[in-house]
Amino acid sequence: MSELVALPMFPLSGVHFPGQDVPLHVFEPRYRALVDDVLAGNQEFGTALISGGCEVGGGDRRTGVGTLLKVQLAAPFEDGRWLLVTRGIERIRIVSWLDDDPYPRALVDLSPSAPADDVGDLLGRAAAAVRRLRMVLSEFEEGPCCSIDLNLGDDPTEASWVLCALAPLTMLDQQQLLEESDPTRRLDHLIELCRLRIADLEAMHHLGGST
Repeated sequence: MSELVALPMFPLSGVHFPGQDVPLHVFEPRYRALVDDVLAGNQEFGTALISGGCEVGGGDRRTGVGTLLKVQLAAPFEDGRWLLVTRGIERIRIVSWLDDDPYPRALVDLSPSAPADDVGDLLGRAAAAVRRLRMVLSEFEEGPCCSIDLNLGDDPTEASWVLCALAPLTMLDQQQLLEESDPTRRLDHLIELCRLRIADLEAMHHLGGST
């Protein structure tokens, strides 16, 4: 059953998944107020990708699916800033955005995603696809070297999300994965996105080597 709640929201210029640790440096006054209220309550708030506009000062455009975060560690600075370590708990669907005063809030659907049952073989193929993509990126020196070792844990539902977080894909690709509530379709889509990215990288490398 769906559970609709009004939730403090911290829109960010990145996609974050359940099971993923999310460090945050909080400096803007409205988000300092959010942190004060969150720490005085259940230590949970939501985040959603800023799809357009500016992260600082408001006036941004936000996606309709995000992630519920829970504060794991909160360290204050003397000037009022905060350093937070949060962890993704569950995906959320934003039903409507509420007033941004004193900080962004939204009416969200907290109904959980479907559990990743009976996806052992698919999970293994998705992990292999992510490892392959990270290896290709390292071979072609596209950005920082990516570790091939993937620590997925024992829970298949969390592992399916962690794979999405570890896959070096574009933010739009990551958002598509977050918006997919069915774990089987999500993992199939992850494999396809990795395959396409590998093909693009290998084609660009081949063209670069032939000039």
